[in-house]
Amino acid sequence: MQRVFITGASSGLGEALARAYAAEGAFVALVGRRQPLLEAIRGSLPHSAQHRVYALDVTDHAALAQAAADFMATYDGIDVVIANAGISQGTLTAHPEDLPVFERIVATNLTATVATFAPFVSRLKAQRIARRPLHPPRLVAIASVAGIRGLPGASGYSASKAAVISYCESLRVELHGTGIRVVTLLPGYIDTPMTRSNSYRMPFLMPAERFAARAIAAIDAGASYRVIPWQMGIVAKLLRCLPNAVYDWAFSRAPHKARALAVVADEH
Repeated sequence: MQRVFITGASSGLGEALARAYAAEGAFVALVGRRQPLLEAIRGSLPHSAQHRVYALDVTDHAALAQAAADFMATYDGIDVVIANAGISQGTLTAHPEDLPVFERIVATNLTATVATFAPFVSRLKAQRIARRPLHPPRLVAIASVAGIRGLPGASGYSASKAAVISYCESLRVELHGTGIRVVTLLPGYIDTPMTRSNSYRMPFLMPAERFAARAIAAIDAGASYRVIPWQMGIVAKLLRCLPNAVYDWAFSRAPHKARALAVVADEH
């Protein structure tokens, strides 16, 4: 049975992934800020006693490392690590009061991804050499199609997700030959509490449960990069090919994500 560590597991994509893995019989670590929600989710999973809950903020790197160590000690290793915790909020550079929001988004979406993977790398290298498992271990980052091109009013979110994509590319090269697979997943619009706050039309909106099934298939296959749903992958490639002048003209009229004077931490 697989041993799976998931951050941002108290709602949205993290919860859907936890439920899908638990249904397959995996041992699941549910990591998130909201312990009552995590406990409720664990209680609803098959074989609930075999799963672990870690209530922490992923920007607390020491607590994250301690949770990783405890899970590996409890289950004698790890197979899949999913850095899913993320927040989204509108930010505008013209408003200096948005700077703390921008910093919090980057800390949660980017730096915490690094902090999530870091405690596992040495153990995964040793584990791979000692046991040669049938399925190589995976480090999985949940990025976003918003990281393909910068979206107006979402500079913090787009920048953080673009950085996650580049970070995973660097990590994949660094770990080449170790047997550890780095998987970068780019969700499009998925029906979660985070996207339900959007006031604009969301093309190819997908239920979180369907995303989880497709994500796990990509993880099992060891895909290095996958956009889900695939239609958004085509859209993203087309947007990337647009000349800057055309892109700027078209998206300057696009709706902006709502700003907030305080950070709203919605997990994926």
